[in-house]
Amino acid sequence: VLCFALGVVNVLLTTPLWVVNTRLKLQGAKFRNEDIVPTNYKGIIDAFHQIIRDEGVLALWNGTFPSLLLVFNPAIQFMFYEGFKRKLLKKQLRLTSLDAFVIGAIAKAVATTLTYPLQTVQSILRFGRHRLNPENRTLGSLRNVLYLLQQRVRRFGLMGLYKGLEAKLLQTVLTAALMFLVYEKLTAATFTVMGLKHSRRH
Repeated sequence: VLCFALGVVNVLLTTPLWVVNTRLKLQGAKFRNEDIVPTNYKGIIDAFHQIIRDEGVLALWNGTFPSLLLVFNPAIQFMFYEGFKRKLLKKQLRLTSLDAFVIGAIAKAVATTLTYPLQTVQSILRFGRHRLNPENRTLGSLRNVLYLLQQRVRRFGLMGLYKGLEAKLLQTVLTAALMFLVYEKLTAATFTVMGLKHSRRH
C-alpha cells in the first residue's frame, strides 16, 4: 500500500515534466495524422508557458490516468518474479546469478507486454496535440483512454497497440534483469553479514 501511495505521489509530481519532455522530443517530427497540431516551443519554460496559456494548467497532467494505472507495473513484475523464483527453488537449493537474471528478464517482459497498450496511450495523451473525441475533451478520463485504444485498434489492428514494443523491451528488460541480479546478491550478502541462513522462501 505504501509503495502504491508513493507511486501515485510520484506520478502527480512528475507528470508535468514528462508532458513537457514528450512535447519537446516530438517537436519538429513529421506526422501522417492530419489531426495532430504542430508545436513551436523555444525551450522548457516556453513549453510550460504555451501549454498553460493555450490548453490550461490541467493539460500539464495529460496522461495522468494511465500513469496511475501503470503504477501496478512493478507489482506485476515482482509478482511474476517471486512466482518463477518459488517454482525454481522447489527444484534446486539456491538461486544462481544466471537464474536471477533470466527470471528477472522474463518477469519484466511479461509486465511490460501486459501494460504496453496503456503506455502507448500515456504517450499520446502527454503529447496532447491531437483532436480527441469531440464529445469528451477531458484528456485524463477513462473514457478517452478507452477511446484512444479503440481508435488505435481500428486504425492499425490489434497489433497497433504494441507498436514499438520491441524497443521498449530492449530498454527495460536488461535493466530489470540486472536489478534483480543485484537484489539477490545484496539480499544474500545481508543474510551472510547478519549470520542468518538465506531462506529458500524469503
